[in-house]
Amino acid sequence: MRMTYAIHILAGTLGLLTGYVAIYAAKGSPLHRKSGMLFVFTMVTMAVFGMTIAVVRGIAPAINLPAALLTLALVLTALTTVRSLGAASRWVDLGATIVALGVGVIMLTWGFEAVANGGKRNGMPAFPFFMFGTVGMLAFLGDLRVIRAGALTGASRLARHLWRMCFALFLAALSASVQFAKMAPRPLRVPIMVIPMLVVLGAMFYWLWRVRVRRSVRGLVVGRATAAA
Repeated sequence: MRMTYAIHILAGTLGLLTGYVAIYAAKGSPLHRKSGMLFVFTMVTMAVFGMTIAVVRGIAPAINLPAALLTLALVLTALTTVRSLGAASRWVDLGATIVALGVGVIMLTWGFEAVANGGKRNGMPAFPFFMFGTVGMLAFLGDLRVIRAGALTGASRLARHLWRMCFALFLAALSASVQFAKMAPRPLRVPIMVIPMLVVLGAMFYWLWRVRVRRSVRGLVVGRATAAA
């Protein structure tokens, strides 16, 4: 398992670095495209090995397994929104839709169970269950919209790509921050946990505001629309 841990940590570190580069690079630039693709590859690797660790070693599987599955669903559908994977795109999108629905329903159910049991379920607080459940359902509803209406274009397509990539990065930042905070002096624990996540959320809300509210797609060029779900 040492090699599994090493690959998981290395992929997560590279995912954070390439993810932060991608969200702050000029959208559509070669740097954005290359760092974005590296982010996808590293996040998929991190999630797969994270699931392996959670299942084999039994490390909080009720949280880590759904988190890894949701991360996979988000990054892969964010990718297929702007870049076709050929014949595999439809199957990837369908699988991600099923995963998002499953994570959403199960996590929300466990969240309500935690509330009914005094705020915890098997020692885990209700908040993570509700967070993953809510995001899973939002992803599923977005996928369902695309299945019914067809591939998105314009601002809707960009918004779908942006929030999914950014939230996947947020999950990676959350996981890393929790681990780093455990090793830091007590006065630094809160900043170490909060700042990386706020940076990601700030960038995500800024770009979503640009696209959805201001309706300005200037500087946001990501190629032609492709089939997505």
